[in-house]
Amino acid sequence: MVYPKPVWPIFGELAAILCGVLESNKPFKTGNSVLLGGETVEGIKRRYNALILAHNYQIPEIQEIADYVGDSLELSCKAAESNKDVIVFCGVKFMAETAKILSPEKTILLPAAGAGCPLADKADVEELRKVKSLYPGAAVVCYVNSSAEIKAESDICCTSSNAAAIVNSLEEEEIIFVPDGNLARWVAGQTDKKIIPWEGNCPIHNRVLISDIHRMKKAAPDAEILVHPECSPEVIDAADLAASTSGIIRYSRESDKKRFIIGTEVGILHRLQEQSPEKEFFILSPGLVCPDMKLTADVDMVRNCLENKTPEIDVQEDIRVKAFNAVSKMLEII
Repeated sequence: MVYPKPVWPIFGELAAILCGVLESNKPFKTGNSVLLGGETVEGIKRRYNALILAHNYQIPEIQEIADYVGDSLELSCKAAESNKDVIVFCGVKFMAETAKILSPEKTILLPAAGAGCPLADKADVEELRKVKSLYPGAAVVCYVNSSAEIKAESDICCTSSNAAAIVNSLEEEEIIFVPDGNLARWVAGQTDKKIIPWEGNCPIHNRVLISDIHRMKKAAPDAEILVHPECSPEVIDAADLAASTSGIIRYSRESDKKRFIIGTEVGILHRLQEQSPEKEFFILSPGLVCPDMKLTADVDMVRNCLENKTPEIDVQEDIRVKAFNAVSKMLEII
């Protein structure tokens, strides 16, 4: 798919190529059906009683064949609500793990076996236990962008959209916030509680610089700047809004403004443009490309995943039960 020109006002076609958005990757379409090796998406899903979920950061071709597109927790809840036997989660490992935590009876497939998350990898169970021993009265709030093992070691999970509300709902006055330090500091500005941040970060969001904001403000002075709270505090302070992916989508759709500079992974531009075709969206930095999110590179990977029932994601039962408690506590609050 070729993005409309406003998406790449400065960086040009190279950025589009970096995203894996190549004409050669386009699936053949017949009306609204994408053919997977001669069989429509609807046909292959019926055959396997399957549901296809795609994260907002997936390439457009994958988003277009999905039953639902959204953020990681939204999609895991869709998996839990579904009566389908097989869930194909087009995203990264921690997302598929969360779906398995909530739906242990279902087969959870991840088309790209190597799709991990550098942020999730920043948190280590043994290190977390050491920090907990230093703050025995603190609650552990775990960002959903984390492994099943870290969720199991936490008191409650949160998302970027509800992190402050979750923290403020707790009785404890000290909060160990894992694994994103930038998100932790953003939450600290919205609570009177003491936040003990884990010093991890998303390398994709963390590479956005204040100079990117200055450059893009100069290029599109009438555009609002919307960033993800995984960005650095300096970038968040200079932006017009910090919000989750769902929050960015909702705000841009409901706003009277017509132009937006987007400071999160580039895959979201497809959904933004789809929901607000009359508006213009600019990417804040050419570095906002997650290689792991682009590992689900084409529709054939989804077909092969379904045909072979692999790679399948599983979570050890004792870990799953503990992680389920942390996730379900969050769901009770929100």
